[in-house]
Amino acid sequence: MTDLTQVFVDLVRYETRLYNVLGERLRAEHGLSLGQFEFLRIIDGRPACRVQDIADEVAITVGATSKAVDRIEAAGWVSRRPNPENRRSSLIELTTEGRRLLAAATPTFEDGLRHWLAGPLAGRSLDQLAAGLAALRRNVEQAQAGVPTG
Repeated sequence: MTDLTQVFVDLVRYETRLYNVLGERLRAEHGLSLGQFEFLRIIDGRPACRVQDIADEVAITVGATSKAVDRIEAAGWVSRRPNPENRRSSLIELTTEGRRLLAAATPTFEDGLRHWLAGPLAGRSLDQLAAGLAALRRNVEQAQAGVPTG
């Protein structure tokens, strides 16, 4: 029988170490953290991105998200403009420098994933891992949203 505690420990420790190694490389080669890279990717993928959208995606508080957006805005990578549909929020978009940085950092990030994630797993194993993690994420997100998961 599978030791679920060990599976949990391995999953969490692997995620932490993967996050650290990818982050170290992004910082060394591009001067940004993995968290900042993730924010840039999320903002780039949403035409009308709000702080709330980022907070929902990464499962952190709106306050923490807003402070992180303040930092990447101060770095010149994003700008905020008033939200025409809600005056209490802003829409966030990449600046020219933010788009340039994201374009430069993405191959570095993807190379790290190929090396540290895809490299150790045989083809079908990666597909099974991806499907399993997607199911687990969906299950916990539905439970947090109050949707019965069976």
